[in-house]
Amino acid sequence: MKIFIEEQRFTQTWLIVLLAISLIVPITVVSKEFLSENNTTTSNEFIGTLLAIIASTCFIFFFKLKTRIDEIGIHYQFFPFHLKYRIIKWQDIKKAYVRTYDPIGEYGGWGLKGGAFWNKGKGKCINVSGDIGIQLELQNSKKLLIGTQNKEKAIQILKTYLATTNDEIA
Repeated sequence: MKIFIEEQRFTQTWLIVLLAISLIVPITVVSKEFLSENNTTTSNEFIGTLLAIIASTCFIFFFKLKTRIDEIGIHYQFFPFHLKYRIIKWQDIKKAYVRTYDPIGEYGGWGLKGGAFWNKGKGKCINVSGDIGIQLELQNSKKLLIGTQNKEKAIQILKTYLATTNDEIA
């Protein structure tokens, strides 16, 4: 019995640099205000504000995309939005394949995307980085793309399970 397990986080260098740079302005403003002569802010409030700014920026590093493919189906969890795995059973999948996509052009970026505002016809997308994903077309005509960093392993596991359920492999 083959099992595919993948865990991804937002750890891209460009993202870390961008977030670090974006901290400069709010920390500078709060620090200047605290150091001004007309300041009524206590040291505890100042430190609390700085910690809140840093924590809110670093919150993105708690996000985690977990994918598991086994004999039951495709399980995925995008923490903190999904507190437990969501399961798509093999019988609910019409078509599944690995493809290259344009995260910004097709879905508006990385994260939990799709639906109301961005390109409804493409369906939903859950991704953390890169431009390769497991595209699912479901029996109910919905679409879901789950990002992956393990293209070859994902292709192999899909071939294994889709061949046994007679579903289409692309």
